[in-house]
Amino acid sequence: MKKKIALIGMSTLLTLGLAACNTEKTAQQSDSKAEETSTKEQTIKYLGKEYTLPANVDKIAAASLESMEDSAVLGIKPAATITVGGKTPEYLAKDLDGATGIGEKMQPDEETLLNVDPDVILWTSKSPENVTEKLNKVATTIPYSHVSANWKDNLLLLGGLAGKTDKAKKVISDYEKEAAQLKEDISGSVKDKKVLLVRVRGGNLYVYPQDVYFNSSLYNDFGIKVPEEIKPVKAQELVSLEKLADINPDYLFVQFADSENAKTPKALEDLQKNPIWKSIKAVQDDKVFVNSVDPLLQGGTAYSKQEFLKAAKKDLTK
Repeated sequence: MKKKIALIGMSTLLTLGLAACNTEKTAQQSDSKAEETSTKEQTIKYLGKEYTLPANVDKIAAASLESMEDSAVLGIKPAATITVGGKTPEYLAKDLDGATGIGEKMQPDEETLLNVDPDVILWTSKSPENVTEKLNKVATTIPYSHVSANWKDNLLLLGGLAGKTDKAKKVISDYEKEAAQLKEDISGSVKDKKVLLVRVRGGNLYVYPQDVYFNSSLYNDFGIKVPEEIKPVKAQELVSLEKLADINPDYLFVQFADSENAKTPKALEDLQKNPIWKSIKAVQDDKVFVNSVDPLLQGGTAYSKQEFLKAAKKDLTK
């Protein structure tokens, strides 16, 4: 009887020992899988939010014009890009040659994106939340900022994803030096002058807040005084020709894209024939600059800032 009890006891101990071993093995396997998963993923921070991505990002879908412009600056070849009017904007075509078109801006094709199988999608922060959620089902989707003030964060994000952080930092540093030099060069000629930028869309005139579009370069980077009429502007705002004449700028930048004026292709011509337009000081002094840079440029990216800086060097020294 004692032998039987002893055998039962040994059997129980053996069972418990095996169970403990199995539990330990399972725990080790779980730890191993967790470690393996962690080495296959990375968590990045961008504008106050965290995003989980593959550890190695090989395929980037640049699904916004802002991320496409930054890709061109950094020499990155995205796996996919959006189109405007069915094609890559001409000013980016050479730099982004070979990328798969995934549809028009704000209208990406999810099936095409699935076929591309990107590691990350750089979408636009202008998008409705429900579209971003749909894209997140394809791959981690980051709302790439369209706000000019975030241009450095954008460039450093993309540079980090593509292993080009040093280049991104150099682009930022070089631009800041050139902008500071231009600020000094034009400080005399634009002092107490009104410098304004308007965009023609759908045949109407629009102005922007001082930190948005190319205004960020004019008023923040180049040190030009912000017109009083622009200070209250909080978003893209319609301005009448009469109001523009009241502002009466000394220098006027005008951006006009055919694709944004499809129903009013002669809007700019009609504007230039209008007597009210002709009464504006900048018009009379031949200081109106139409499309100094490509009208499709987004304004608040490193690429846009570089191009506008070149134009400003020429236009604002007249």
